[in-house]
Amino acid sequence: MQLTIEFGGGLELLCNSVKIHNVNVQPEAGQEKVTMKDLLSWVQRNLIKERPEMFIKGDSVRPGVLVLVNDCDWELSGQLETTLEDKDVIVFISTLHGG
Repeated sequence: MQLTIEFGGGLELLCNSVKIHNVNVQPEAGQEKVTMKDLLSWVQRNLIKERPEMFIKGDSVRPGVLVLVNDCDWELSGQLETTLEDKDVIVFISTLHGG
């Protein structure tokens, strides 16, 4: 499944300062779909290069990280249980940054 993952608000610094990632994510063994919970685990293993605690807390994102799936707040679509589809765009934006 082809996905576009974008990081903003300083989170891109955790991924070698790369803001946009076009990735191929496959369902876990024995599953037919990819959920946001699966994607967060995949992102932590494959994209986050340093300080994962700034992005992940437990099995979800840290408080202060806005998550959009196809420009819709993931809180409206089921958060961790949101089912992803091919060509979805997932955006992670930190709302906690200096200014």
